Amino acid sequence: MEVAAWSLIVGTLLVLMALSGSALKHLPLSTAMFYLLVGLAIGPLWFGLARVDPIADSKLLEHLTELVVVVSLFSVGLKLSVDLDDPRWLLALRLAVGSMLLTVALITLAGLALGLPLGAAVLLGSILAPTDPVLASDVQVADPEDRSRLRIALTGEGGLNDGTSFPFVMLGLGLLGLHPLGEWGVRWLLLDVVWAVCGGLAIGGVLGTLMGRLVLHLRMRHSQAVGYDDFLALGLIALSYGAALLTTSYGFLAVFAAGVALRRVERRETATHQHEPDVPEPEPEAVVEQALSAPKPPVDADHIATHPAHAPAFLAHAMLGSTERTERIGEVAAVVLLGAMLWAVDWSLVTWWFMPLLFVGIRPLSVAIGLAGSRVVPAQRRLIAWFGVRGIGSLYYLGYAINHGLDAALANTLVALTCGAIVVSIVVHGISVTPLMEKYEKRRSTKRPEE
Repeated sequence: MEVAAWSLIVGTLLVLMALSGSALKHLPLSTAMFYLLVGLAIGPLWFGLARVDPIADSKLLEHLTELVVVVSLFSVGLKLSVDLDDPRWLLALRLAVGSMLLTVALITLAGLALGLPLGAAVLLGSILAPTDPVLASDVQVADPEDRSRLRIALTGEGGLNDGTSFPFVMLGLGLLGLHPLGEWGVRWLLLDVVWAVCGGLAIGGVLGTLMGRLVLHLRMRHSQAVGYDDFLALGLIALSYGAALLTTSYGFLAVFAAGVALRRVERRETATHQHEPDVPEPEPEAVVEQALSAPKPPVDADHIATHPAHAPAFLAHAMLGSTERTERIGEVAAVVLLGAMLWAVDWSLVTWWFMPLLFVGIRPLSVAIGLAGSRVVPAQRRLIAWFGVRGIGSLYYLGYAINHGLDAALANTLVALTCGAIVVSIVVHGISVTPLMEKYEKRRSTKRPEE
């Protein structure tokens, strides 16, 4: 009966979201809020169909969220089609490095005020500092041609800081005696910071570039390697992530860099073939999207996939579409899992003044300092400060810490604070995202597109 019940629940949920997803976009609600309620409903608090414990089932928590974040980061990288020397990238870097470091430090101070030991306070800061690439899709770049400074900054931040916060997870574990830091922290600095960050970015960048060039060469020159773009996307994700882990660098940064590199190859190849005299000008991107969405267009789709004018955009669109679909399914699983384990959270361990401090104190202050002197207008700065969405990435780091030997008492405290922050984020950001972003887009339409 359990299999039948689960089949009914999952099937109903997926069908409902397919039928009502477009309607929810115009309401002050998010799909994550709905998934969270479903998770609560199937947990012991309501129907008792699933019993998930964040401590006992920490392996499931870690590996499920790891998979969802990895796919999401690759998708985020593919969305960012701005050149690497574009000043918009600087905003994302300032948020993902400067603002993130300040957020870790401020949450650490708050953790000490909560009575946590230094290592656990640093760990709390590193768990809650990164913004989420999965649940923040409504404020990210809508399509590769989007040049909004706000959306690019938030998208780049979400792609980068899930990796740049990893060194502080290791630092927190090291201060608790669960990870070697070396004398005076030298090992941590050289391996967990310098090598792991640089190595992850380099591995992903190289693999994404090589994969993009190889596939486009085979398609445009030999009309080979056509189709199975979803396999290519998942294969590149797995190669980048696996290679990074084997070299003890950060896989999250590797898959993000692979997505960015693949999009860079697409832009270069498109620009190159646009100016070749024997190649017609590429038609609008609608042609590529139509070919991908047509019910059965084997000849036309294969022709577009191998045509020099369209092949690069076709490859990028197809891979982005497949990873976005996988990401959406992963979001369902991860948020339902969160809802199903809320029964096991010791809510008495949550100090509720910490939540407004995090979202309306620490986040705005870190953004204001991180973006000081930038060209971001006040309205954009306020939206960036507000949309510091916490979600699946924080759940991953929580599971990772628990599985590395975190003390049971500290684990329960971090579970309560992390789950509390994520639930608050899902609710307050889910309610506010639609009206705030619609207002922003309306104002943006009357100004320059990059505003």
